[in-house]
Amino acid sequence: MTASEKISGAEIFFECLKKEKVEYIFGYPGGAVLKLYEHLYDVDFLKHILVRHEQGAVHAAEGYAKASGKVGVALVTSGPGATNTVTGIADAYMDSVPIVVFTGQVSSHLIGNDAFQEADIVGITRPITKHNFLVRDVKELAYTIRKAFYIASTGRPGPVVVDLPKDVIASKCVFEYPEEIDVRGYKPTYKGNSNQIKKAAEVISKAKRPLLYVGGGVIMSGSSEELKIFARENKLPVTMTLQGLGAYPGTDPLSLGMLGMHGTYWANRAVDNCDVLVSLGARFDDRVTGKVETFCTSAFKIHVDIDPTAIDKNVVVDLPIVGDVKHVLAELAAEMPSVPDTSEWLDKINDWREECPLEYENKDGRLRTEFVIEKISEKTKGEAVIVTDVGQHQMWTAQHYKYNNPRSNITSGGLGTMGFSLPASIGAAFAVKDKPVISISGDGGFQMNIQELTTAVYNKLPIKIFIINNSFLGMVRQWQELFHKEKYSFTDLGPSNPDFLKIGEAFGIESFATSNPQEVDSLLDRALSINDRPVLIEFRVVKEDMVFPMIPSGASISDMMVKRLNPKRMI
Repeated sequence: MTASEKISGAEIFFECLKKEKVEYIFGYPGGAVLKLYEHLYDVDFLKHILVRHEQGAVHAAEGYAKASGKVGVALVTSGPGATNTVTGIADAYMDSVPIVVFTGQVSSHLIGNDAFQEADIVGITRPITKHNFLVRDVKELAYTIRKAFYIASTGRPGPVVVDLPKDVIASKCVFEYPEEIDVRGYKPTYKGNSNQIKKAAEVISKAKRPLLYVGGGVIMSGSSEELKIFARENKLPVTMTLQGLGAYPGTDPLSLGMLGMHGTYWANRAVDNCDVLVSLGARFDDRVTGKVETFCTSAFKIHVDIDPTAIDKNVVVDLPIVGDVKHVLAELAAEMPSVPDTSEWLDKINDWREECPLEYENKDGRLRTEFVIEKISEKTKGEAVIVTDVGQHQMWTAQHYKYNNPRSNITSGGLGTMGFSLPASIGAAFAVKDKPVISISGDGGFQMNIQELTTAVYNKLPIKIFIINNSFLGMVRQWQELFHKEKYSFTDLGPSNPDFLKIGEAFGIESFATSNPQEVDSLLDRALSINDRPVLIEFRVVKEDMVFPMIPSGASISDMMVKRLNPKRMI
């Protein structure tokens, strides 16, 4: 290709992906993107992963992005292909996941005419994307793709949609890829204000009961090492959000585990009693704060976040610091005038640990999810990549799996998307080759993207697919028992669930099932020994168990429930 040679939009598309060092693209072909797939046939620098549903493509791109720290990429056709991506895009938006979703579109002159397989995907996704583009001219294509990757991956990450009309893909122009990019009005702040950082250091050094409240932003910014150094040098206890798990080692004595609605008793008590709360890359979402008016009322609140719109959005803080957590933590550590005396505070937290540990029934011979998760944690020593779906199993995993590394906990947080785990684990498996990738789903969520078993099998991905089958929509059932008069309306899946062993076998997957706690060890050993193909285990667990602790929605930490109201309640 000479400097003055004109090439098609389809060729420009792949030249751009090559410049962005894209390794994998998750997609599904269709009429509006056939020109792209025609050129893809001869592309050798990336691998296209054929999913079986467009939602699966976006979740796979999310899993890849979360596990690798790179931008995930999806490619779909127009109309229903594009609209099938909406749930995944919304999920990525809520959890700040850097993905670029390319959608086909009808030819430019047909836009707005209700043409075959036309959908205004730019209009549909405007509220759930960091930015989106409709490319009107092939001359704008390269610059638009460059901007899309830049916007998706910088500042607070997020999804970007690029809509590609058929005629733009087919048109020709000279390829020029901009090395520098300038987006008007978009200038992320990476370094925190030095005066604010000095003040924060002074406040923390004088604190008697300080607490680090860590969110997913620490993982996204790659600042886990800085966090470990800062926490350990200053003897600061660390509690994490669901997305923050893995940012700090779960086995470290300073780790309090997860806080919030299903957080540990001691983490929530620490939040309620601290005198300085330092929020690092977290957004004070409702599952953490509960009733905002009663959240952490006696503490001086410091909030570090790269997104200025997150500051004071849910909780008004005393000292905001806008900047990248990695930079701010390093600067904060350098400014600390002295190490705070936290010995009494840490002793008090340990008292709370002993007062209400994470316990469950394990002497009646029946299989419990908590037991399964603890065994997985033991077997993998916290070194696996765990991809959970949404529901009770997700919370039990957050409580009982000891994450020791960043990017090892992949889950749907803000949107709470059932059906996330299986396709996201596929994306993660392409990103991570040296650790086990374990997909954990409930029986309800597993069926929502069950078609992606084909993708896992075809690509010989060594994913460990674990189904926690309690024959119910467990978390919904829990709420029905606690807050809806025990009316279990349409949550009992037992009569309609398929035979998951036969399902696995039909897809060509070696599959096992058990309800016996004594068989869990050997089955996990078997699953972890298979490294050239997927394996499936169905764990048939007790159906009436509930996740505790629990802070009811909209309630205060003081309203935390630590056990079942009626311990003898059985369905």
